[in-house]
Amino acid sequence: MAVFVYQALSEQGERKAGEIEASSRTEALRRLSQERIRPHLLLQQENGKAGASRRSGAAVAGPVRGGIRLNAAQLVLFTEELSEFLHAGLQLDQALHLMANREDRSPVKAVAAFVREKIRDGISFSEALGAASPSFGELYCNMVSAGEVSGALAPLLRRQAQHLVAMNELRGRVQLALMYPSALAIAGIIAVVIFMTVLVPQITSLLVKTGSVMPLPTRILVFLSSTCRTYGLPVGAVIALLVTGLVLYIRQPKGRLRWDEGKLRLPLLGKLMQAGFFAQFCQTMSNLLENGLPLLSSLKLMTRATGNVFYRRQLVRLADLVGEGTSLTRAMKTVGHFPASLRDLLKVGEQTGELGPTLEKIGVRYDKEIQRQIDRVMTAVPMMITVALGLMVLLVGWSMMSGIFEAIHGLQNEASQ
Repeated sequence: MAVFVYQALSEQGERKAGEIEASSRTEALRRLSQERIRPHLLLQQENGKAGASRRSGAAVAGPVRGGIRLNAAQLVLFTEELSEFLHAGLQLDQALHLMANREDRSPVKAVAAFVREKIRDGISFSEALGAASPSFGELYCNMVSAGEVSGALAPLLRRQAQHLVAMNELRGRVQLALMYPSALAIAGIIAVVIFMTVLVPQITSLLVKTGSVMPLPTRILVFLSSTCRTYGLPVGAVIALLVTGLVLYIRQPKGRLRWDEGKLRLPLLGKLMQAGFFAQFCQTMSNLLENGLPLLSSLKLMTRATGNVFYRRQLVRLADLVGEGTSLTRAMKTVGHFPASLRDLLKVGEQTGELGPTLEKIGVRYDKEIQRQIDRVMTAVPMMITVALGLMVLLVGWSMMSGIFEAIHGLQNEASQ
């Protein structure tokens, strides 16, 4: 009797691993099927180590991480292309072979070749993806594993590609909304610094030569300019130290939690970040549920895929309550931070048994909410920055013009005498 090591996905969507004795690989698969276990990896132990027999019966080493990184566009390309090949009727090995023989030198080609090699060595597709590139996160690999077990890998990859495209568009819209106001503010600060440290001293030296008494606004401006030139470097060093301290604090678990929670309270930008999270939550959960994963497993995967530590903690509490038998909407109400409108819509999906499609519809609503928030940010923030910079330039200009007029008036009095 041989000993086989297996890894499988249970009917509840949870990973299982174990050993089974059988006379052959076929017998091991039959016995696991009787126990309602559908393995996606079955390796025969040889000399105390797990090995996968190919036709020659040779042992195969476990996967070695390839470390090939894919950007967002390349990840979508890999998923879409593989999905199209599988829908066209090609087997997985054939599809990966075609992708590995691309004419370009894209990392997609290297990933496909690496994954194909590992699969031919007896490794499951989902594990080969995880070994090939860190860009295939735990969420992605678990969904592929579910597709392998259910036999619906091609439609799952197509839905996953659509989901990745939607998430990329969402991140792009949010980043665009934050980029323009930030660039405008930085440009305004640089302009003010140049004015105070370069232009004001030049004009001040001209006023001093006239010997006239500068008015109060001009003296205040000259004092600020002198302070900037004298203490600019020490103040800059202090600010740099404070920023460094803040970064180190944010890297600590407690600091990261407070930082992520504080960002959600910012005017305008906080609501945009909240809408972005709820859109991602609804779309990702819909994708997981539509691919056959149970609710609890989907919540746990969503927790690990969430970047905001504050929301991650809320999702952990949410998953714990659902695991104890609480309904999703009631658990959301207990946890808090989930809007009542979201809970009301989800309650309909729970009652009708259409939670996945309901989450997808809610995700579309939040996409529209994101666009509204982006429009507000793009309208309000640049306008506020422009008004602030305009007022600053007006005050500086008024202060300098007051000094110039005073100097001219003094020169006229001297000439008349």
